[in-house]
Amino acid sequence: MPVTPPRPRLPPLNALRAFEAAARCESFAKAAEELGVTAGAVTQQIRQLEAALGAQLFRRLPQGVALTPAARAALPHLSRGFDLLASSMQELGGGHESRTLTVAALPCIAQLWLSPRLAGLQQAFPGLQVSVSAMEQPPNTRHELCDIAIFYLADGKAAPSALAFDPDAITPVCSPALASRLQTVAGLAHETLLHDAVWRSDWARWLASTDAGEIVDPARGPSFSLYSVALDAALSGAGVLMGRLSLLQPYLADGRLVAPLGPALTTPDRMTLLLPAQGHPRRQEVADWLRVSGRGGAQM
Repeated sequence: MPVTPPRPRLPPLNALRAFEAAARCESFAKAAEELGVTAGAVTQQIRQLEAALGAQLFRRLPQGVALTPAARAALPHLSRGFDLLASSMQELGGGHESRTLTVAALPCIAQLWLSPRLAGLQQAFPGLQVSVSAMEQPPNTRHELCDIAIFYLADGKAAPSALAFDPDAITPVCSPALASRLQTVAGLAHETLLHDAVWRSDWARWLASTDAGEIVDPARGPSFSLYSVALDAALSGAGVLMGRLSLLQPYLADGRLVAPLGPALTTPDRMTLLLPAQGHPRRQEVADWLRVSGRGGAQM
């Protein structure tokens, strides 16, 4: 009777995860950030793995670490193994409608666009549990569980399965009180320009489309790491913000903000829904509902 030999004992899974992340990132600190632990915990896990294997995996350098040749050769196989494990876990849990549907979005989209739609989403999908994570970059679906991601992407940068919204546009916006003294584009030279740190070039792009591009300094004014904070400054009358119409239509519709200088300038990027290869059984329905709810958001 043939006997199947037992599988070899594997090191602890957490130690393997720590090694794979550190090797892929070539940094213990970045691996710790990805795994949600401390750099010291990653260091300890890797030391335990090296002790179990009886081999060194990293060369400690004055500035960071470097993989040994054996570790570099093993990394692609281990990464594929974790990708397959993550895919299998999604298949096991993805078929259950009772599980939480996860959405990742750019912080400004999560705060200004998605959050106001959550009540309507709950009414459209009773009983569906939704979790929202604000992220600066689209998630790596091989390492992070995500059913839907919502980010701004340039045309042609998204996968064929992505759902793009209508083209976006930008135009200066401000409080009604400030707008009362802002009669021309040239008048911006006497006002505070509010900038989002990521979209800081929007002011230069918009001014270049006007006849006052050489009169107004597009770099002048404070910069904010969160668009919502720059928006709060504009609402309080602290300055003029280059407004993304896909995010600010509700504020323009109810008069909290005014766009006194039009016309709006179409941007090369637009809000886009990204759908990983596998996910929650209702994610396509939810994505379609979100896309319909956002139609016309950049029109003036």
